[in-house]
Amino acid sequence: MPVTKAVLPVAGLGTRFLPVTKAIPKEMLPIADRPCLEYIVAEAVEAGITDLIFVTAAGKGAMEDYFHRSIALEEHLERVGKLDMAKEVRRVGELGTVVTVRQEQALGLGHAVLMGAPATGGEDFAVFLGDDIIDAKVPAIQQLLDVHAEKGGSVVALMDVPREETNRYGICAGEMLRPGLMHVSGMVEKPDPADAPSTYSIVGRYVLSGEIMQILTTTPRGKGGEIQLTDAIAVLADRGEVFGLEFEGDRFDTGNVVGLLCASIHFTLKRPDLAPAMRAALAEFR
Repeated sequence: MPVTKAVLPVAGLGTRFLPVTKAIPKEMLPIADRPCLEYIVAEAVEAGITDLIFVTAAGKGAMEDYFHRSIALEEHLERVGKLDMAKEVRRVGELGTVVTVRQEQALGLGHAVLMGAPATGGEDFAVFLGDDIIDAKVPAIQQLLDVHAEKGGSVVALMDVPREETNRYGICAGEMLRPGLMHVSGMVEKPDPADAPSTYSIVGRYVLSGEIMQILTTTPRGKGGEIQLTDAIAVLADRGEVFGLEFEGDRFDTGNVVGLLCASIHFTLKRPDLAPAMRAALAEFR
């Protein structure tokens, strides 16, 4: 059965971007002239995902508004002859079906994913983390979906990181079935470098068995006093039902200011309408 639903945990406070995130959701901060969240939604839609479940919090209404049609705005733009702009506004509003679920308490990533359970309906589903923007010829989530279609079970995106950085990620252990594909046997959330079972970290793309929702209901609070998604996936890994794929593509951590700026430069340089001016501007800094 094809995976058509995705959970996007977007309830975070964005404290690294204060004071701007006091008024603007961090997911709406721009990469070039589009918000971060649009790049993730576009990746999902390109891979055939049609139902997008935003797990939000208070003050995040701008995200929902952005992905819904604004008929009045479209009609105004058409009346004043701005047809290309009207078309672009309409395109964003038609990307996919957005459902929002409120996370009342910040109890961890696992808890945020669990909030999407009513909308996933027991089906297998994808998860996208809003801080990870991935530019790839084949969408990163599609690469995971291809493994899911081949192997079944759950699939997590992997990235090989320096050992001294393992305490920033969930780390996987397991057997490599072929280059870039691991049969995951265990997972540890943010281990000290000396204790890390490998240097393969999980980054923000998952395809998860619908069964994980039930597992999350009984997952105790782990590191940081939060319900960790990694702990729930580890239960499936113990059963031999988890695979890890070292995806192909360029990943940007937009959860910090420099990462967001790097992503903006990267995507701007890929735009024929913006690249010449950007190259000229960058040359001024040399």
